[in-house]
Amino acid sequence: MEDSVYTEQMIASIRKVEATRPKRLEEAKRGYRFDKLSLKDSQELLEKFHPDYITEQKRTLRVGPSKGEILNIEVVNIFEGHSRIFKQYDEFLRRIKSPDYVTDVLIIGGGGAATSAALMAYKNGAKVILATKLRTGDANTMMAQGGIQAAVTPVDSPAIHYLDVIGGGHFKNEPELVEALVNDAPFAIAWLEKLGVMFDRNPDNTMMVLHGGGTSRMRMHSCLDYSGAGIMRVLRDEVKNHPEEIDLLEFSPAVELILNDRGECIGAIVFNMETEEYHVIHAKATVMATGGFGRLHIQDFPTTNHHGATGDGLTMGYRAGIPIRYLGAVQYHPTGAAFPEQIVGLLITEKVRGSGADVVNVDGEKFVFPLEPRDVEAAAIIREATPCENGGKGKGMATSTMYGVWLDSPLIDLLDGEGTIAKKLPAMVRMVNRFGIDMTKDPILVYPTLHYQNGGLVISANGSTILPGLFAGGEISGGVHGTNRLMGNSLLDVVVYGRRSGTSAAIYAKEKFIDWGKPTIQHVFEYEQEIAQFEDIPEDRITPVLLPDYTPEHVKKKQLTTSYSGNLW
Repeated sequence: MEDSVYTEQMIASIRKVEATRPKRLEEAKRGYRFDKLSLKDSQELLEKFHPDYITEQKRTLRVGPSKGEILNIEVVNIFEGHSRIFKQYDEFLRRIKSPDYVTDVLIIGGGGAATSAALMAYKNGAKVILATKLRTGDANTMMAQGGIQAAVTPVDSPAIHYLDVIGGGHFKNEPELVEALVNDAPFAIAWLEKLGVMFDRNPDNTMMVLHGGGTSRMRMHSCLDYSGAGIMRVLRDEVKNHPEEIDLLEFSPAVELILNDRGECIGAIVFNMETEEYHVIHAKATVMATGGFGRLHIQDFPTTNHHGATGDGLTMGYRAGIPIRYLGAVQYHPTGAAFPEQIVGLLITEKVRGSGADVVNVDGEKFVFPLEPRDVEAAAIIREATPCENGGKGKGMATSTMYGVWLDSPLIDLLDGEGTIAKKLPAMVRMVNRFGIDMTKDPILVYPTLHYQNGGLVISANGSTILPGLFAGGEISGGVHGTNRLMGNSLLDVVVYGRRSGTSAAIYAKEKFIDWGKPTIQHVFEYEQEIAQFEDIPEDRITPVLLPDYTPEHVKKKQLTTSYSGNLW
């Protein structure tokens, strides 16, 4: 390790990891990796160390249909912000009467849920406009790695999948949403394969399936460790194959929904980021599929999310009267890269642990079963790595910005033969190799990273919201995963609820749409009036955010208002 990027202190710790590896290898060969935590111990661990329980970084939401909810400060701020169009309210009140575009179904978003919705809407006879903030496919879906769950093997079933999802969500999931998720899963896989997604298969051509954290059966389907990209590329290309039926408006994020005098959603106002012009779209039905809020950096955590993940759809839907569900629950992926600094927060897929890697501390000791549900696994890592004066065990490896524990990846090749890592995890190998780390020989330093928005807007099983004409699917919605999502159910969610919301929107446009009525943005005016009663909401807090602000002034301001010191970067 003469030319290693690791420091002398890290190399000394790696030697301890290597010294314990033979014993851990023998245990793994016998099927033992570590004892799973009891439900009681898991809950105690979460309450003491998971960021969701850090009350100092939360406050009460004071406006809107779900006021009184206690949420992370960063999330409250996007709801307690001023509309981008409010200062030109009268102008937009006139403009919305003369649309720039008219369509049957408007899809807002550009990831797996949006493209699935667009495809199903057009298949059901609708003319579609897909308006996305960046390019079509620039989304968290593209960045997902591990796989997609679906019960298709003889020893599995949707019922067992259902029980895993409910248990992983701490029994807070909405049952009808989970039922739709697991029952549609096999059909979703078949649909994706028919479109051209190449899932991994065994030599006998049966589906290759793996375990994920918190699952009782192997049901994880993958495309190596490029699963999200494998799915997103096919969906994106399929959308682009139908230019007559699906019109793409790229670099055009929606900023507000348009309603009519009957309280029905009839489209949106979008902002062209290239020309800096606003455009009005009238649609008989609208699907919100804008994804999550990872780029808000909840509690100052780094994130795996793509650059546009700023919770825009939440803001628009909430202003229009859609309540939220479980938005106080945030998923921190247990294994984000903690070293080197250039890749801090990037995802080290759960498939690494699922393939046999151990999670060990600075002394090479196992301290947690590597496939606990994600929130439990993350809390265990935080407890192990956090210095003793902060209540932790103080057995993490310090870097210049944070602490971490080791993910002992070389164990995979020792268990399944040399070359297994290169074959099964090519994306991971390439990512760390760029920075001088050979994961076939040395462990990777990891720490939890902000990964997923567990909650969101309230929806029904067909993707509808309480607002007639507005549907939603994917990460923007709440209730499917309860307060904790299991690995592989996010890719499943975007496909299942993208398809459902797109189908429902097309049917609504054909069968339930009456007429345009009188277009209005009165809900924006009323929301601004509600905000106006609070003098502590600054005028320059404008939402939707659209893009994160990484200017030095903004970062310094955020640091000054962040009191929690548990995140050590």
